Amino acid sequence: MSRSRLVAAVVLVLAPVVGACSAGDDGTALDRSTSSSTTSTSEATTTTAASTTTTAPAPAITHQVPTSGEVKALVTVTGVVVPVLEAGASGYRVRTPCGNEAAVEGGTPLYGATVVLDPGHGGIETGAVGANGLAEKELNTRVADHVRRALEDAGATVVLTRTHDYRVTLQVRAEIAKRLAPLAFVSVHYNGGSDGPSDRPGTETFFQVANAGSRRLAGLIYEEVFADLARFEGIPWEADRDAGAKYRTNDSGGDYYGILRHTAGLDAVLSEGAFLSNPPEAELLARPEVQQSQGEAIARGVARFITTDDPGSGYTQPYPRTEPAGPGGGASGCVDPALN
Repeated sequence: MSRSRLVAAVVLVLAPVVGACSAGDDGTALDRSTSSSTTSTSEATTTTAASTTTTAPAPAITHQVPTSGEVKALVTVTGVVVPVLEAGASGYRVRTPCGNEAAVEGGTPLYGATVVLDPGHGGIETGAVGANGLAEKELNTRVADHVRRALEDAGATVVLTRTHDYRVTLQVRAEIAKRLAPLAFVSVHYNGGSDGPSDRPGTETFFQVANAGSRRLAGLIYEEVFADLARFEGIPWEADRDAGAKYRTNDSGGDYYGILRHTAGLDAVLSEGAFLSNPPEAELLARPEVQQSQGEAIARGVARFITTDDPGSGYTQPYPRTEPAGPGGGASGCVDPALN
């Protein structure tokens, strides 16, 4: 089905790995040390990018978002994005990043967005950490900011769920997105805890199990991120056996990842670009030019989703997993940043 869509305004956001980890139900790391103990010393064989991918800028996006009306979210004077519960003559009543309610006197109102970007983790939740000290929460922020820049250059309005290093609960991340009603939602992550060595990048993009739009968005982002990584020769990659664009279900058959469950009704995906738990990949991801090219690759995938009927690729059947969900992403231990 043809889709003519465009994008709105966004803001987004690396550590030695003891064992390996992967994003849990609520976005925290789960121990998978038994699957990450080996790293191939041979050079990986690079693969050719899919014929539909390109290193060109993201296609132009012309979708218009509201510039007046009901205020859906707010960028506070301290740069924190919060959902607005009520607007009054003297300010706003908002939901804080930890899920509390607070009064905010000023800030920049947001009426909608073309794309919402979600830099995973933040604050005490570091995510995966590479042997070079690169924390996933930092890498997610850097890459997401490059996604934002590329999409804004293409004409989109982009909003980030997290603008610097602080915790945001999964419920608040989703509330921001659902109130802004974007055409696409992307949670930006990097991975830990592979199944072992691979001759190609182990990029994974998770989609909502019952959402065809989410599936297509995942396939397009997978194409672009995989092709960007595959340009680099001599990297001893690691991967899961079912790497690709895929779903993951919980015990009840719904989406395993909390961020995908809570954003039901939106075309939402979770991108896991490469494995920080693999030292050579962590070194690659520490390079600023690679962070930029990763962000631009995600942006191309999003823009193609909005402006074309391209089907995406890399779809794979996931194998069953039994590890329990992680405990993170909730309000326990969360400390709100300053809003005024």
